[in-house]
Amino acid sequence: MPKDNKVKPRLTKLRQDAAKGGYLLNTDDEIVEALTEGLVANQERYGAESCPCRLYKGSVDDNLDIVCPCVYRDDDLAEYGACYCGLYIASESDAQSQKQVPERRPPLQERKQPPQKAGETTAALEFPVYRCSVCGYLCANNNPPRVCPICKATAERFAKFM
Repeated sequence: MPKDNKVKPRLTKLRQDAAKGGYLLNTDDEIVEALTEGLVANQERYGAESCPCRLYKGSVDDNLDIVCPCVYRDDDLAEYGACYCGLYIASESDAQSQKQVPERRPPLQERKQPPQKAGETTAALEFPVYRCSVCGYLCANNNPPRVCPICKATAERFAKFM
């Protein structure tokens, strides 16, 4: 199957998912199409749609944090108005700003957790957990999602749960 036959349907689904989740895609269609081509290529290459702007190193499990949309997206949007690769933007004016978004992904050694021994509990969670007050959805991240993926409530409706 030619690549274009995979990119166009993926691009359509990406746009639908972004709108459904309350997110904006970059207003530059060429950028969005190029990044979608990268997502499709990485799916074929690695078995996961990892961010085409980041180095994929190790196993699929070592790179789950950069499967699009990556776990860093919401923090990047809140702080810089765009995600690292520029696929997602916080507002249409952010597409024009050309801000450089720094890499917040830690090195592989820091992302790897040592295996837990049987009966051992984790003393602290890596991220705080937020709970949607409307539907109960739980999210472990630095910040609550901008929009709840279940009920579409905005971030203001999330409270720190743990």
